[in-house]
Amino acid sequence: IMSSAMWKWTCLVSHLLLSATVSSPSKQQPPHPKRPFITFTGDQAEGTFNHLVVDERTGHIYLGAVNRIYKLSSDLKVLVTHQTGPDEDNPKCYPPRIVQTCNEPLTSTNNINKMLLIDYKENRLIACGSLYQGICKLLRLDDLFKLGEPFHKKEHYLSGVNESGSVFGVIVSYSNMDDKLFIATAVDGKPEYFPTISSRKLTKNSEADGMFAYVFHDEFVASMIKIPSDTFTIIPDFDIYYIYGFSSGNFVYFLTLQPEMISPPGSTTKEQVYTSKLVRLCKEDTAFNSYVEVPIGCEKNGVEYRLLQAAYLSKAGAILARSLGVSPEDDILFTVFSKGQKRKMKSLDESALCIFVLKKINDRIKDRLQSCYRGEGTLDLAWLKVKDIPCSSALLTIDDNFCGLDMNAPLGVSSMVRGLPIFTEDGDRMTSVIAYVYKNHSLAFVGTKSGKLKK
Repeated sequence: IMSSAMWKWTCLVSHLLLSATVSSPSKQQPPHPKRPFITFTGDQAEGTFNHLVVDERTGHIYLGAVNRIYKLSSDLKVLVTHQTGPDEDNPKCYPPRIVQTCNEPLTSTNNINKMLLIDYKENRLIACGSLYQGICKLLRLDDLFKLGEPFHKKEHYLSGVNESGSVFGVIVSYSNMDDKLFIATAVDGKPEYFPTISSRKLTKNSEADGMFAYVFHDEFVASMIKIPSDTFTIIPDFDIYYIYGFSSGNFVYFLTLQPEMISPPGSTTKEQVYTSKLVRLCKEDTAFNSYVEVPIGCEKNGVEYRLLQAAYLSKAGAILARSLGVSPEDDILFTVFSKGQKRKMKSLDESALCIFVLKKINDRIKDRLQSCYRGEGTLDLAWLKVKDIPCSSALLTIDDNFCGLDMNAPLGVSSMVRGLPIFTEDGDRMTSVIAYVYKNHSLAFVGTKSGKLKK
C-alpha cells in the first residue's frame, strides 16, 4: 500500500527533491493539489546530500550528507543532526593520523557520507565516511548518539575514495548469532590496503573489539576478495564501482561497474570500456570460494545500453509475473542503464529501464559452474588472475545452492545476460529507480538527471 510516508520517500529519491516535477510522455503536469511535494534543504553550504535510508517501522528518514547526518520526520522536518566533519586529514596517511603520526601535511577535510545502513536488530545506524581512509560510526537511531567508532585496526578502514557512490553494504541477519555485514568498496588504487569485497562481524556491542573484523581470517584464507596489484599495471585506473547490493535466498549480490580492456572488431589495439556485472556470493561462505560475476546489459532496436546507473530489487506481482512466465513472488531486478560502454563519469543521456528475473541469472551462473567443474574453459576473470587459468574437472553435483570449493574460484561468466527493456528515455538520463507491487501491478518510480520523477 502506498502510504504517505512511502510517497514522500519516493519523491525524495528523485534527486532528493532539490527539484522535482511529474512528467508524462505528452506534457508536464503540476503536482496533484492534494499531494504537494515537500522539500528539505540542508543548512550548510557544503552539505551536499549523498545517501538516504528510511526506517520502515517509523517512516523516519536518515540523510547522509557532507559533514552531516540528518534525521528527518516523514514530512521532512529535522529531528536531529549529527556532525561528522570536517577534520584535519590527508588521504596519503595510512594508517590515519588518529592511529599514528603522519608526515604528510594535514588540512581541513570534508567527510563525505559513503554509506548509510539501518541495523534494525540493534536499533542503530551505520554511517561510513571518507575521512581517515574511510571509517564508520555506529549511531543510535533515536537521537544519533555515537555508540561506537572503531578505528584501531587495519580492517576498520574501508577505503579513502571520496566518491559517494563507491561503497555498498548488505546486512545478513541471524536470530541466534551476530549478524554479518557484506561490504563492497572501490579501493582507489590501494589494493594492498583494502579488499574490494569482504564480510565483517556486526557485533551486538557497538564498542566490541571484534566490530567490523573479518568473519574469517587466517594466514591463507579470509572472508575477502582483493584486487591483485598486477591488475593496475594492465589498467592503471582499474577499480570496481558498486552501484547496488541486496540479499536473496542463500546469496548476497552486488551490481558493479568496472573497466575492461577489449579488442574492437577488426582492430589490433585494445581499448578501455566499462562493463556492468552482477557479483554473487553465498551468505555462509567464509572463504569467498563462491565468488562469481556475470556481465549484464540491455539492448533495444539495436542500441546497446551497458553502463549501469541504478538498480532496485522488487517482486514480480501477479500481472508482470504472468507476462514473464514466473511466480508473483519471484525476485525481479529493476535496472537503469545508459547507452554505450565508453564513459563512466559522463554517461550519455540515452538510457533504458530494464528488468531481469533473478532466477534466470542464477540459472546462467549454475550452467557456468557446471561447465567449469567439467573442466571446460577458463576461470575467465582476467582482472583477478591476470592470466587465464583453466577450469579443473571434479565429479560432484552442482545444485542451485552450490557454494564453491577451493578450486575454480573466483569465476567469471563470459556471456552477457540481457535484461528486458521496458522504457527508454533519450534526452533526460534516468539516474535512480525504486519499484514495488501495488494491487498486483508492478510500479516503478524513476528519477532523472534534471530532477524529474517518472511513474
